[in-house]
Amino acid sequence: MAAGIELKNVQKSFGNTEVIKGIDLNIEPGEFVVLVGPSGCGKSTLLNLISGLETLSGGDVTIGGKVVNNTPPRDRDIAMVFQSYALYPTKTVRDNITFGMQARRVPKAEQDAAVAAFSGLLQIDHLLDRKPGQLSGGQRQRVAMGRALVRDPDVFLFDEPLSNLDAKLRIDMRTEIKKLHLRLGKTVVYVTHDQIEAMTLASRIAVMDEGRIRQYGPPEEIYENPVDLFVAGFMGSPPMNMLPGRLLRTGDEVFVETGDDEARVRFPLPDAIANRIEVGNGHEVVLGLRPEAIFAAGTELPGADRFIFERPVEVVEPTGPDTMIVFGIGSVELIARVRPEDARDPGTPFSFEVDMSKAKLFDQSSGRSL
Repeated sequence: MAAGIELKNVQKSFGNTEVIKGIDLNIEPGEFVVLVGPSGCGKSTLLNLISGLETLSGGDVTIGGKVVNNTPPRDRDIAMVFQSYALYPTKTVRDNITFGMQARRVPKAEQDAAVAAFSGLLQIDHLLDRKPGQLSGGQRQRVAMGRALVRDPDVFLFDEPLSNLDAKLRIDMRTEIKKLHLRLGKTVVYVTHDQIEAMTLASRIAVMDEGRIRQYGPPEEIYENPVDLFVAGFMGSPPMNMLPGRLLRTGDEVFVETGDDEARVRFPLPDAIANRIEVGNGHEVVLGLRPEAIFAAGTELPGADRFIFERPVEVVEPTGPDTMIVFGIGSVELIARVRPEDARDPGTPFSFEVDMSKAKLFDQSSGRSL
């Protein structure tokens, strides 16, 4: 059975340093919630507060409807998987998985049944008699996950479990973790600094910065409707292009003018965006454009809100299915995602087309979405 988690005004200070600054968060039973943000934002500390490995400076943590502020970790019905595998090097895989069960004096038959069930699920059933030193990184992480799974807890907590793996193995393990969640239906709180991991795994994402949650919502909402410049810049690879400029109103038309005297571009805003903007003429804004919203002119993608302009190519970065073209408008460097066959050599003029219906607008001083 899965348990919900509720955080109310959760705070944590180390001495005079405030690390978690009054966080409210509601996690439904069976949800997969990812805490994502840059190093030092407080995401691992928040996970440790949920687990009981750190004590609260203020607020309440509720798991399964019960306030657990003073409940030790062993009594919270949680299981953790860490970045470091934390396996006993002298014990076999089987004994590493069942160590907690042995300590709790769980009957041997129960231990064997749990090992059989979860070792097959994690594809480590042929490794049970080996020791950690004989395993690859991915296999060790599977053992660490097996040790957590056999506890059959209400909540799983993952603290950057894939950080020590190579790129291909991270993708494989990411898929395995998602499959496990779909099969088991348990509540998962997962910490990572990798926004691709967050987007692919989460049912909801909490984007953290400096001890606070900037935005909390489904991955598609975080990506498509970021609440501020921080979220817009952090979520996405390559990141969103940010063009500082000013709002211009001429009759019924609204533009964002950006660049300088050498390269000045007026991006027309579609009615759907222009009609909801309340700031006045000349207001300083930031125009946000995802790389996939900028492509080669004439590709005939659907939609009517198109704007075409020309700039020289500065850098070409092939990635396989797509090619990234780096170009500049004034002092700002931008990235467009184009088809490989549309790429041009550096220094060549390139006709870019922008899907302005995908444009985002932010206040330049506050950073908030307009």
